[in-house]
Order: sequence, then C-alpha cells, then structure tokens
Amino acid sequence: MEISGIISALVIGVIIGLLGRLVLPGRQHIGLLWTIVVGIAAALVGTVIARAMGLADTDGVDWMEWAVQIALAALGVAALSKAKGLR
Repeated sequence: MEISGIISALVIGVIIGLLGRLVLPGRQHIGLLWTIVVGIAAALVGTVIARAMGLADTDGVDWMEWAVQIALAALGVAALSKAKGLR
C-alpha cells in the first residue's frame, strides 16, 4: 500500500467516525481520538464486508459501502461510549 492510500484511508476513517458519531442521539462519552480510531476500524471492516456482499464494486459512489461503514462506526462509538460511561 502506498503512502497516498494510507493517507486516504485515514481521512475516510475520520469522516466515517464523525458521521457514525453524528447519527447517534445524545452525548457520547469518548473523545475525538477514539472517534477517529473507531472510524478507521469501521471503514476497513466495512469495506471488507461490502466487498464480501458484492456492494463495493459499483459505478459511481458506493453508497451502500458507506452505509455499512457508518453503521459500523455508530455501533463502535455507542459500544465504546457505553463501556467508558460504566467506569
């Protein structure tokens, strides 16, 4: 993987993490760094899931892949927020 691929994965991970946090109601008990980490993980796992389901290779924007990634990010942010809130 080239450096441009790594940078674009990080940028997309940040966007996915922020969108995942945005769709959740209320306040989350995690910081921006954890949101970014969850977003990067959700972007990578979401891409794998979307490719396995045949959703990643379409003409134009892959809206279904983005939907899978954002849903995973929302689940990750909610789970981490709940875990941190229980402490």
